[in-house]
Amino acid sequence: MIILILPRGSQFGWGICGKYLVKELSEYTETAYITEPFDLNDIGDELDFQILKSRHKQLPQIQKPGGHPAPDLNYPMLKAITDESLRPWLTDLRGEFTAGYTFFETNVLSDQIVRDGEDNFDIIVTGSHWCEEVLRQHGLNRVTTIIQGIDPQLFNPSHSAKELFKDRFVVFSGGKFELRKGQDLVIKAYKVLQDRHADVMLVNAWYNPWPFSMQTMAASPYIKCNVIENDYLTSINNILQSNGIDLDRVINILPRQNAQMARLYKNTDVGLFPNRCEGGTNLVLMEYMACGKPVIASFSSGHKDIVNPSNSLLIKTMKPFKIASSGKLQAIWDDPDLEETIALLEAAYQDRGTLDTLGDQAAKDLARCTWQAAGLAFYRLLANQHR
Repeated sequence: MIILILPRGSQFGWGICGKYLVKELSEYTETAYITEPFDLNDIGDELDFQILKSRHKQLPQIQKPGGHPAPDLNYPMLKAITDESLRPWLTDLRGEFTAGYTFFETNVLSDQIVRDGEDNFDIIVTGSHWCEEVLRQHGLNRVTTIIQGIDPQLFNPSHSAKELFKDRFVVFSGGKFELRKGQDLVIKAYKVLQDRHADVMLVNAWYNPWPFSMQTMAASPYIKCNVIENDYLTSINNILQSNGIDLDRVINILPRQNAQMARLYKNTDVGLFPNRCEGGTNLVLMEYMACGKPVIASFSSGHKDIVNPSNSLLIKTMKPFKIASSGKLQAIWDDPDLEETIALLEAAYQDRGTLDTLGDQAAKDLARCTWQAAGLAFYRLLANQHR
């Protein structure tokens, strides 16, 4: 048996990751899934809900009386690390062999964080080689990388040609609205394209339920950003309008089930991802490319595991972007060059044939990056250590 301590959900990256790893690892061995309480509304799909429910175990079922964790559960364990602290999510429960899975964007780590990583896990699995390099640079050596995946039943190049907006050039941008994701660069670059060409549209899936995260965009050197507390749609429209974007040519996408995203992706022409830092490989980017759609993407951090010159238009020119809190440096990200981003967006508009070629290659490359492949890699890691 393998014990999995992972988040659940259907509209955010960790929840999607948890769902698929439980499903895939269950193909190889018995699994015990430990997570927060959930019901059908949390999962959003009856089939997935039944599978997760059948694997779900409450913490008391595998703890000693009184709620104290068993000192040595005789099973390997995979636990989420949901922030840069390198501390386990949800519980300190340990297994015979304990692996942590992490995505983070803070690349300046304290000695305490490094000690926590060493103390809490037998190995740390990162979601990108960029994260692995950061940990190794800080002295952590029990580290490896397993890339997250896409579901090829949902995200594939079948019928990838647009059915809607055939007379428009539609730019897609995804990821929660915040400084790290680079939507300020999207707005600024798209504004230039909008002013040059009357047939362009912007479709964005930027929903962010956390105003404090949206407010990080106030540090943008490119746009005005006024976030209205607890009113996402009004905030986004105000930000777009105050930066010269024609709202009649914008579609704001609100949260929807992950399975519904493929149709959205396939009715756009190019994805624009000038992200400043990705601790993972950017699941939205991966799903978009798996649908046979081309992207313009920053060639840095976790993106480097996915994009290359044969499947994407790459933003290569970067400058350091320092992130500090209370005067203390926390991270140094790569700030994509705005002029190069604009030039690549214009090139995409002018040369649709190149976009088709890039999209075809993107679909071929991402067909290998599945949750099945990720699940098998995790099973081999955990089962081998168990022996």
